[in-house]
Amino acid sequence: MRYIALATDYDGTLAANGLVAREVLKSLERLRSSGRKLILVTGREIRHVKEVFPEYELFDSVVAENGAVVFNPRTEEAQLLCEAPSQKLIDELVARGVDTLSVGQAIVATWTPHEQTVLSTIRDLGLELEIIFNKGAVMILPTGVNKGTGLKVALSGLGLSPHNVVGLGDAENDHAFLQTCECSFAVSNALPAVKERTDGLTQAARGHGVAEVIDRLVANDLIDHSPARHLISIGTHEDKPVVIDPYDTGILICGISGGGKSKATLAILERLSKVGYQFCLIDPEGDYEGFSNAIVTGDSGRAPTIDEVLAILASPDRSAIVNLLDMRLEDRPDFFTQLLPRIQEMRTQFGRPHWLVIDEAHHLFPQEWQKMTRLVPEDLRALLMITVHPERIAAEIFPSVNVLIAVGEQVDVTLKAFGRQAGVRPPVLDLENLSLAKGEGLLWHVDKSAPKLIALDRAETDKVRHRRKYAEGRLPDDRSFYFTGADKKMNLRAHNLTLFAQMAEGVDDDTWMYHLRNKHYSKWFAEMIKDEDLAGEAVKVEQDSGLSPDESRRIICTAILDRYTAAA
Repeated sequence: MRYIALATDYDGTLAANGLVAREVLKSLERLRSSGRKLILVTGREIRHVKEVFPEYELFDSVVAENGAVVFNPRTEEAQLLCEAPSQKLIDELVARGVDTLSVGQAIVATWTPHEQTVLSTIRDLGLELEIIFNKGAVMILPTGVNKGTGLKVALSGLGLSPHNVVGLGDAENDHAFLQTCECSFAVSNALPAVKERTDGLTQAARGHGVAEVIDRLVANDLIDHSPARHLISIGTHEDKPVVIDPYDTGILICGISGGGKSKATLAILERLSKVGYQFCLIDPEGDYEGFSNAIVTGDSGRAPTIDEVLAILASPDRSAIVNLLDMRLEDRPDFFTQLLPRIQEMRTQFGRPHWLVIDEAHHLFPQEWQKMTRLVPEDLRALLMITVHPERIAAEIFPSVNVLIAVGEQVDVTLKAFGRQAGVRPPVLDLENLSLAKGEGLLWHVDKSAPKLIALDRAETDKVRHRRKYAEGRLPDDRSFYFTGADKKMNLRAHNLTLFAQMAEGVDDDTWMYHLRNKHYSKWFAEMIKDEDLAGEAVKVEQDSGLSPDESRRIICTAILDRYTAAA
């Protein structure tokens, strides 16, 4: 499910004239029966809620006093989120003739036309307070306290993210919490200013409008109503933004090594993180451990555990990067097939992690994957996969992919490989062997539209060069460097940069120069080590015919030492 909870205002939204209709109560019970949570968000004090709404225990949490108090109906415990009201303020308001005054645990409230008296009193006493209006009510609270801040605390206590909540309201003081929710509705009797800023409107008024939204939630999880304000940018086409739905989207990014797959992935992750979507990234090669907005488990010396991953994801505010570098290649699919059902269980209960990101997807979803697991991949929404080999991915996964981004050289070949494995007819491109420039991608909404060339959004941070991985780790056979010489009389494998530098010092001049003249060094640094800066240094050496074998060795090996082993 996308929407795990419904948060609703009380007066004017759930209730009419302070009371909740019996048929509306039945709708609330039906929502709870669907496995979802209920949160009441009100300006009332808890004691007043209990007086007028004895069924308050239907709710999993109550945000009261306009966000200043969070109340647990199960334990009857109330959490005060700010300082108690100033007695000096209360006394002064009474002295100035404010006779309709209500004082809660945090809130001080009165009615119009006392707002000017309240403002002048706050100013004269030098207090850091603000006024929030609710139709005719005038509510006084510490600065920064509102229904939105209170809702966030309540959601944290329930282990939920605001991205999994639908909100309903009707008045000025509902703005903050409605904007906090992933999807917001104004009931038909709401103030015009509220209607203008919500994602949808109900046809019915008050509690019957709430019941209307509940009916849609239970029926189809509001799958037909995705708020435009949450769409995520991935690039531009003809100077217009290209966006994706942050929920009902499965993306496959594929193309040659060094074609820009990781940069495109980083840009998407940055945008998801910036607005609070939680992700779990499976990182087989340790390529993303420098990403600052997530917690990494596992490294080149220790494999991660499933319990560690789940512990990170237990908090809605934390994303996880699962580094499999220390795990044997043949063990990775089995680890992933054990982790994935646990991730899906979390999604069922909490609606998150919102995104599942899988690098080297052909290793983790191999063609025999379905034989390794009982999991039916029906609910792999919000999935992002990255691969060089789409043809090696299990066919059962492709129904979850509705967006293909191809990068690098010969993208027509990439599209044909995808089409064969996915069982769809690939689009016909105008140009055969089309090669894209760096920063470009060919975007195809599978079976829905013709592909289009887009300028991919750029990541603010690039992948960090992972010193231990490339300096001391063990790259697989197909990514290692082989000193063979022109006559192929030797086959010396360098599976990391330290070994490469050692072998470079020991091979004969003819062998060294053979690889140098054929630009093998720059190609390996760019495509397998994925370090364009180091590759650039090698290109300069390869193009300088005046350098001796010893001089070219020294420059390239020094560049390696400076970037990797010196700080490893």
